[in-house]
Amino acid sequence: MTAPERVLVSWSGGKDSALALATLLEDPSIEVVGLLTSVTRGYDRVSIHGVRRQLLEAQAESLRLPLTEIALEPECSNAAFEAAFLAAIADAKRVHGAIDAIAFGDLFLTDVRAYRERLLSDTGLAPRFPLWGIATPALAERCLSLGVHARLVCVDTTQLAARFVGRLFDRALLSELTPAVDPCGERGEFHTFVADGPGFREPVPYDVGEIVRRGEGERFVYCDLTPRCQSIRDSKP
Repeated sequence: MTAPERVLVSWSGGKDSALALATLLEDPSIEVVGLLTSVTRGYDRVSIHGVRRQLLEAQAESLRLPLTEIALEPECSNAAFEAAFLAAIADAKRVHGAIDAIAFGDLFLTDVRAYRERLLSDTGLAPRFPLWGIATPALAERCLSLGVHARLVCVDTTQLAARFVGRLFDRALLSELTPAVDPCGERGEFHTFVADGPGFREPVPYDVGEIVRRGEGERFVYCDLTPRCQSIRDSKP
């Protein structure tokens, strides 16, 4: 029998990477060996999404998948990102041995896909896009039907009203989106954190914290999530 393809999943911690993982787990020709996530030093949070490292680690623990971090500095240049990405790939190969491919949760942005393909061109790893080309309304519905528990943790206020940050990704939210907003937020309208879904042994407990604005002109609105066990410890004298 042919050995399964050993795949590392590019994991943002959001619903699209969770859907990509779910698709891979259903494929007997695929063996998912781990997760690959960008984390910003100093902030100690998932890059772009702003989710705390503790919640990322709780996701990996629940999924029973080892985590490889791409360590980035704040205000990281593209060249620095690429160097950190390649260093993380080298680390993953040392840990896992043979890796055949990296899977990404990209949906339809051709420039993003081309960039991923170029980035992997000299690594010996194949890029995989298990969700590519699927209509995003169908993907949003699949997310809900699979029981993915996702919450909006970042909103780009130039594309979506700030009031949506902190909301659960559910049918009520989808019904309120205008036609200009992709239902999966593929153009960066919003980003999510997944606390439960396919592959999770148990839900990741968390509390919804404060809402903050960041970026030039306070363009981005974030909902801070705190690990529930951590928040309980912090509340004790």
